[in-house]
Amino acid sequence: MVPVKLLILGAQNTGKTALCVRFITKRFIGEYDHKKEVTYKCSRVVDQEAVDLEILDLTWKESSVASLESSIRWADGFLLLYSITQRFSFLEVPQLKTLIDQTKQNLVVPAVLVANKADLEIGRQVTTDEGQRLAKDLRCGFRELSVAEAVLAVEAAVLQLIRLVLDQQRPLPERRSYMLTVRHALTRKLTRSKTMQW
Repeated sequence: MVPVKLLILGAQNTGKTALCVRFITKRFIGEYDHKKEVTYKCSRVVDQEAVDLEILDLTWKESSVASLESSIRWADGFLLLYSITQRFSFLEVPQLKTLIDQTKQNLVVPAVLVANKADLEIGRQVTTDEGQRLAKDLRCGFRELSVAEAVLAVEAAVLQLIRLVLDQQRPLPERRSYMLTVRHALTRKLTRSKTMQW
């Protein structure tokens, strides 16, 4: 069993708890009223690897900075959630990612940006393109979904993050992301040397 610890962060009413419960139980419950952090535990097999999963659900505004930094240090990967119907929740994501990067001090931090409430198109305040651009800027994976309507999309988002974490835990030569980074760096260097004028 490989232990994987995930932290889910975002503004209030973005669907963090609903996403956790949906992933673990497959059921959707719309309303939650929890005032403190909750840790969900389950086991999954991901790409023939048994994973002992813990997901910590907390609202960063309700946590002290020290408590939040402690939770960030504890986690291996991060789900950053915003609602497409709440622009302020989208605007808070870069602050969260900055805090994660400063606390973890890693070159690559496994993270997936999740745009929730895609079923509420009529109230949309954040476009899909904006979400994709932000994910690219923050070096995150990206998923737009509806926790209320799509259990498979929720599963895919969490599994994407678990795969990123497992990939980072492998020794360097085995990492897909490491090899891609090396390939991109070599390509950039080759391209640059071709365009230089001697």
